Amino acid sequence: MSQKPSETLFNGLPTIDVRSPAEYEKGHVFGAVSMPMFSNEERHEVGLMYKTKGQQESIKVGLDLVGPKMSSFIDQAKEIAPQGELNIYCWRGGLRSGSLAWLLKTAGFQVNTIAGGYKAWRKEVMELLTAEYRLLTLGGFTGVGKTELLTALKKKGEQTIDLEALANHRGSAFSPSSNKQPSSEEFENQLAHQLLQMDRTKSIWIEDESKLIGHVYVNMNFHKSIKQAPLILIIRPAEERIASLCALYGESDMGDLKHAFKKIERRIGGQYLIAAYNYIDEGNLEAAAKIAVHYYDKSYLNSMGKVKRDPALTISLKGKSNEEGAEILIQWMKENETKLFG
Repeated sequence: MSQKPSETLFNGLPTIDVRSPAEYEKGHVFGAVSMPMFSNEERHEVGLMYKTKGQQESIKVGLDLVGPKMSSFIDQAKEIAPQGELNIYCWRGGLRSGSLAWLLKTAGFQVNTIAGGYKAWRKEVMELLTAEYRLLTLGGFTGVGKTELLTALKKKGEQTIDLEALANHRGSAFSPSSNKQPSSEEFENQLAHQLLQMDRTKSIWIEDESKLIGHVYVNMNFHKSIKQAPLILIIRPAEERIASLCALYGESDMGDLKHAFKKIERRIGGQYLIAAYNYIDEGNLEAAAKIAVHYYDKSYLNSMGKVKRDPALTISLKGKSNEEGAEILIQWMKENETKLFG
């Protein structure tokens, strides 16, 4: 049986991605360093030559472009892998990675070329995202502290996946607009890498997310797994939720908060948008938060109604810290794991 890409890619050695900057930006292997053989424009030029004149002519063009860069490739590789051993991949493990591997080996490096390249890794990513896991999803209204509970669970040694952290987005209109999100493909790569680290015989805690986190799409198969997993519905009193949201967004730029309310104007109505603006200007974040909470509560109830999903546990954490809540959830999981997963 041939090795899976991950068995080589995550061997502790530096990994070089020799594809173009645009290919790398769209998605790459976790931890890989971009060392493009061709710029975006050069790759287009070589590709065009391949289509119009054939492989031999495109190789000649490629050699002309790469020739002046050969010594710089060796210098870059020395910086990336000073110990002299590394992994390397291109799109399919073909000419680009093979050529650069030859150059680096000639310069004294030990090089592991990834069979099948990035394409093979993407195939493994899809396998990881469709595999079975013992997921436990945390659900509940905005402000109950699902993300904070995940953090507390992780600190107590539990397996957790924070999809919002991977997507660099809070999952609502109130996520900072300055946050740069990964592409959906890169999000999948990072998620797959985390899943590789998980023990599938043990539970994995995750938040009950929608299909879209900001502009990042959650893989359809993995999202289905989330929605089919046991749901733990977290309840906290409205005043605790409001206080939590005020603490979370209290230091945000007021202009950003107004912009966030503007995004949901169509849902909340113009009069509530104006009210929210006025509250923000007055520094009354609690009143503004109540407007946002009312909107997100209706949205969450609507989504729950569409899915028609009965929680495996509905639990109030009124007055409980996130650490206390995590302890309660861990104890419940230990008592019910066999019943939940067999």
